Amino acid sequence: MAVGARSGHDDPEEGREQLAESPEDVTDRPAEQRGDGGERRDDRDTAEGSGAGAARKPRSFWKELPLLIGIALLLAFLIKAFLVQAFSIPSDSMQDTLQRGDRVLVDKLTPWFGAEPQRGEVVVFHDPGGWLDGAETPEPNAVQWFLGQIGLMPSSDEKDLIKRVIAVGGDTVECKKGGKVQVNGHALNETDFIYPGNTPCDDQPFGPITVPKDSIWVMGDHRQNSLDSRYHQELPGHGTVLNKDVVGRAVVVAWPVNRWSLLPVPGTFDQPGLSTAASVATAATPGALALAGAVPIVLWRRRRLTRRSTAG
Repeated sequence: MAVGARSGHDDPEEGREQLAESPEDVTDRPAEQRGDGGERRDDRDTAEGSGAGAARKPRSFWKELPLLIGIALLLAFLIKAFLVQAFSIPSDSMQDTLQRGDRVLVDKLTPWFGAEPQRGEVVVFHDPGGWLDGAETPEPNAVQWFLGQIGLMPSSDEKDLIKRVIAVGGDTVECKKGGKVQVNGHALNETDFIYPGNTPCDDQPFGPITVPKDSIWVMGDHRQNSLDSRYHQELPGHGTVLNKDVVGRAVVVAWPVNRWSLLPVPGTFDQPGLSTAASVATAATPGALALAGAVPIVLWRRRRLTRRSTAG
């Protein structure tokens, strides 16, 4: 009995030793000794890892392609509407500066900030009315029409013209046969841009004409092959173009590649005394507005600094 009592007493003692072991000791044992519980945790970790990998798998290129195309078309449309637009030169009226078939990029951004056409700039403008009567407008196919609407191709369904600004609102412009174009009494030296062999205006002398406010007087560089302001004086506006009809300034020849070039303002338009008082006032208006807006800010800042000094 005593032996039996001792042997029956021994088993619980071993059990208590096992229960008293620390969790670290159990964890440190190999998986095969930990039993099914350890194996289940390993399986669960593996399953979770494979699920996370599946969630991070990128979509295929073909699924992303429609989204990329949509974003590209939206950006192209916004660029055409607010930044730049391509135009095709349909005639020889701006030779040699521009050739028939050239593609130019027109700046449409600066007019949004109040910029107005300036003398010497090459500008694209909508037909003021009657300038393109009888002119043939090519019929674009569906692809050309679509690309033209988003600005990836020159638009062929819009009646636009391209000329050089000679005079702006408030200027007096004239040209007598055998003479030079004069703006506010100052003769223009046009040899840098007028077509070789052309005269300034012998085919159609004009003036003197005072350009109305918010309008421009335009002429082609190929004077003997340009139906410009001189030829539309019988129409409303007497040959001038409203600033609001100007799409923007042509800034660069973008195509063909071998004709890449900028379209700067010729130096003759920078000569001293060319601007009238009205033109100077117009040009100074943005600066005056900025100054008027800055004055209250400066006064407020000075008052604030004065208060700080007094408090100190």
